[in-house]
Amino acid sequence: QVQLVESGGGLVQPGGSLRLSCIASGFIFSNYAMGWYRQAPGKEREWVALIDSTGRITKYNDSVQGRFTISRHNIKNTVFLQMNNLNSDDTAVYFCSLRRGGTSVAFGQGTQVTVSM
Repeated sequence: QVQLVESGGGLVQPGGSLRLSCIASGFIFSNYAMGWYRQAPGKEREWVALIDSTGRITKYNDSVQGRFTISRHNIKNTVFLQMNNLNSDDTAVYFCSLRRGGTSVAFGQGTQVTVSM
């Protein structure tokens, strides 16, 4: 059974940083691409960053390009999202996802990120 458990969210001031983690289980982690998504209040969930199974290929939403970094540790079955220079538009629930065939097929429960003074 696929399980994705996010952590690392919290309250941060504008310009601050957070590092999200997602521990995966129930599948061979190193075989699959992973992703981070977010959903702000009143908005649809949007993709934030994607990473291939090796960790060598990454892709970012234009809104976070240059500020966020996705990475993974295939021995620890963990995917990370380093978020720098946060602003209020980054306030959302952040989810990690398992990707198969170019789509996200499973999501975790999410972790709340709030950017506010």
